[in-house]
Amino acid sequence: MKKEMLFSGKKVTIMGLGLHGGGVGVAKFFAKEGADVLITDLKTKKELEKSLKKIKKLKVKYWLGSHREEDFKNVDLVVKNPAVPYSSPYLKIARENNVPVANDIDIFFEFCKSRIIGVTGTKGKTTTATLIYELLKKQFKGVFIGGNIGISPLEFLDKTNEKSIVVLGLSSFELEGLRKSPQVAVITSIYPDHLDRYLNYEEYIEAKKLIFKFQKPTDFLVLNYDNPQTRNLEKGAKSTVYFFSANFFLEREGKNSGCFIKNENVFFGQESEPIFKVMDINLSGAHNTSNLLGAVTIAKILGVHNEKIKRVVSKFKGVANRQQLVSVKRGVRYINDTTATMPDATISALKTIKEEYLQARIILIAGGQDKKLEYLALAREIADSVSHLILLPGTASDKLKRDLPQRQSVSFVDSMAEAVKDASEIAKEGDIILLSPAAASFNLFLNEFDRGNQFVKEVKKLK
Repeated sequence: MKKEMLFSGKKVTIMGLGLHGGGVGVAKFFAKEGADVLITDLKTKKELEKSLKKIKKLKVKYWLGSHREEDFKNVDLVVKNPAVPYSSPYLKIARENNVPVANDIDIFFEFCKSRIIGVTGTKGKTTTATLIYELLKKQFKGVFIGGNIGISPLEFLDKTNEKSIVVLGLSSFELEGLRKSPQVAVITSIYPDHLDRYLNYEEYIEAKKLIFKFQKPTDFLVLNYDNPQTRNLEKGAKSTVYFFSANFFLEREGKNSGCFIKNENVFFGQESEPIFKVMDINLSGAHNTSNLLGAVTIAKILGVHNEKIKRVVSKFKGVANRQQLVSVKRGVRYINDTTATMPDATISALKTIKEEYLQARIILIAGGQDKKLEYLALAREIADSVSHLILLPGTASDKLKRDLPQRQSVSFVDSMAEAVKDASEIAKEGDIILLSPAAASFNLFLNEFDRGNQFVKEVKKLK
């Protein structure tokens, strides 16, 4: 990064402080740069209390509870929260007044001199990005992680240099403004999602493709061969493509082989010696095996030694809020999978639990707000796997209920407290209570993490 103050004296409007921490990092960066910062958010001071506490010492101004047109006109830059669509009327006002609009990822890419590894995917990006970070730390100094995992990379921009490596989890929202691509890009999977934001599935896929759109022949793109949608993306790539797979011997497929499984061992490319055995993997679930293969492919491309890779994969336990075992009480397991905000993610969770706990009955807590997704496949999986379904309020719950067979045992609740209480009363020793909502959270919770936190809180109250 350049040493001079990049935005000193510039008037910057930050649109959306947010609840995940990203807006906090943006505010800290611009305040440190000496910019004249105004934060505006539709949420109230009370709703943003946690985020505001983190920046209470900063010299910034606020306008909360609404937006004002003037804050988008007479300024030098508008930095939007990725959740704010570019179609926002306030961003239109900014553009009409020739005010540049960006998000923190755009700005980071503009000024960061480090090698960037970008990870996107409908499912698996946070686990994959975190595992890549852990693997690279074993081999290299100056490794950073940020992005969609809740840390704005602007928070550590001034600590990076040409020798650093930065791992970024990138949502489709964050990719929308990119004009550069990471030197190494990973796409874990693509399924229909966020169709309340995009016109159709094709537009959502186009947003995901931005992660490699600006790559050069010397860059790398790593794709999941087992996911048909990601496999087909090879055609549009200018960079060197590697595939990873849990289901195919890639050496036979005539593809640039990343990591694959053969005879219960994990191999890379044409190497004759395995990196490690499948039994060495600490993570459970087929989806996590896939995430791990993607991460290890990156590690191998960048030169991490096999013994270091084996050490990490044998200890890595996963990421909170993703099929996280919260507690075992009276023989009942409570699992938090709150980040499952789409039906395919909940289907994966149910299949993983069935594989791991063969005889266990599953009581599923699900539902919330619809993102214009289809629920029929999930309804069929629930009918096959779930002993009792507890639905939280929301439009997705109504949609799912319509697709369920009449014989399905189901009940409705008004809160997470009621959901956990009812589930615990139904459960018997050996059962599993799974929170895997398959829907957005905003009708009842601040976000999906608040939903997961409330689940954990209520479980802890149980005797």
